[in-house]
Amino acid sequence: MDKAMVREKAKDYITREKDAHFRKEVEDLLAADNITELTDRFYQNLEFGTGGLRGVIGGGYNRMNTLVVKSATQGLATYLKKTFPDRAQKGSLDGGLSAAIAFDSRHYSAEFAEAAALIFAANGIKTWLFSAMRPTPELSFAIRYFNCDTGIVVTASHNPPQYNGYKAY
Repeated sequence: MDKAMVREKAKDYITREKDAHFRKEVEDLLAADNITELTDRFYQNLEFGTGGLRGVIGGGYNRMNTLVVKSATQGLATYLKKTFPDRAQKGSLDGGLSAAIAFDSRHYSAEFAEAAALIFAANGIKTWLFSAMRPTPELSFAIRYFNCDTGIVVTASHNPPQYNGYKAY
């Protein structure tokens, strides 16, 4: 990827990212013309692996941040609505689609969980968002207990502290 393309992707990210912290990280890298770091953050989009996304926390399409979480959640919401069109037509209180969301103690976990919940709500999907940290097995229980169609846990599991993740169920 050439320098001009990296800069364009970074500028596109800045226009889309609503979180001031992550946006400023990329703005500062552009101002410093740090092409090496910008290339690492924009040469690809963070990709789903086994069970979800995991990556270094930071601004960019190849990082874990609110824009990436919102995009992944919108994709999941769109999938649910297309897969279960009859349930998608019902209201969130009338047997419509539902989701449960849990998070751990990692940096930005609570913020990423809230961002995901807001995307589901904007799509008319009833969402059960835990108010405090919960382990992954408790999310699995909540999905079954509340008869949810999907669930998300924000955690990077065994990865180093600078990472976070998004696991979809």
